Amino acid sequence: MKSLETTRLLLREFRETDLEDFYEYAKNPKVGPRAGWPPHKTVEETLGILNRFMEGNEVWALVDKKSNKLIGSLGLHEDRYRSVKDVRMLGFVLSEDYWGQGIMAEAAKAAIRYAFENLNITLLTIHHYTFNEQSKRVIEKCGFVYEGILRHAAQIYDNSVYDVACYSMTKEEWNNTL
Repeated sequence: MKSLETTRLLLREFRETDLEDFYEYAKNPKVGPRAGWPPHKTVEETLGILNRFMEGNEVWALVDKKSNKLIGSLGLHEDRYRSVKDVRMLGFVLSEDYWGQGIMAEAAKAAIRYAFENLNITLLTIHHYTFNEQSKRVIEKCGFVYEGILRHAAQIYDNSVYDVACYSMTKEEWNNTL
């Protein structure tokens, strides 16, 4: 994926030099569980995921332009709930230090534009666990349409099972927001 730039952010490929910043937010017990993954226990665990991000082509590193610090990630993935080729699912995570500043909505809007203009998809989806109010607010700010709740839909790392709130946006709906 090509690099993207917003007012405050650079969305780019992950680099080995991101390891320290990545581990810093990934070990926070308030960050990963909201996305269904455990807080990282070691730098080696983070390195394994960093290597997968660098090998793949679906996750951007979110970098604060002012500090040049890695502060999160945002990806365009296959939607595990849909089997249609021209559909992607948006997923994101952000360092707690940057919550509540509109940063993730800014990044997500750039990724949405990229998805519809460059990947030629027809539908972009996004999901959140029903307890994750921060993600819900970002999703609503970005203009996604609420589809409903998949009950008892996701079992996470600690064997907890959660309902998942589902949203989507068609290319036509996105075009109407321009």
